[in-house]
Amino acid sequence: MNGDGHLHARPGAAAETLPPGLHRVGEDGDALLYVPAGAPDDGPAALVVMLHGAGGNAQSGISHLQPLADEARLLLLAPSSAGQTWDAIRDGFGPDVERLDALLEEVFAECEVDGGHVALGGFSDGASYALSLGLANGDLFTHVVAFSPGFIPRSEREGDPRIFVSHGDEDSVLPIGRCSRRIVPLLATAGYHVLYREFSGGHTVPSRVAREAVEWLREP
Repeated sequence: MNGDGHLHARPGAAAETLPPGLHRVGEDGDALLYVPAGAPDDGPAALVVMLHGAGGNAQSGISHLQPLADEARLLLLAPSSAGQTWDAIRDGFGPDVERLDALLEEVFAECEVDGGHVALGGFSDGASYALSLGLANGDLFTHVVAFSPGFIPRSEREGDPRIFVSHGDEDSVLPIGRCSRRIVPLLATAGYHVLYREFSGGHTVPSRVAREAVEWLREP
């Protein structure tokens, strides 16, 4: 059990390569992997792991960035949580970390991944979880993308990933005042480089915000 949230999978030389398109991966086939057009012929691609919100699934997780994946040459991996939401949101790290570690091993074996652009992202509960797990694995994840997070579950921290946070100023699910407007200053005080975007709207990911996040994480 990965009780400390540490992930062991690392990018390397892929033993085989998957063709472009959407693939079901994982032991139960309940995770989705999108391979962008042009892969693998154009060389290693950036990888973004996207985590869904509470009550969601892999499809809802991947939906936020899939429309941009071909243009930005993004590999997208979207797992499903074992329960209604991610393990550390309610308790501590456990089965979801184990499942993600196994999925990453599979992706790294089948796709050429740019080790300089490995991101963990999510929406709502998935964003909260991405912040916690991403900061615990900053030696793997170079970027963390948090769309409308609620809080940062406690974890040990390692490395120095760059962080993107967005939040709607009319969010009634996770109000901005007690969420991102508290989270972002804490991250900045801890020394992390944070790009923060507030937008007019509710609990959602506007297409312009998703595009800005993708452009940000693709920077050299």
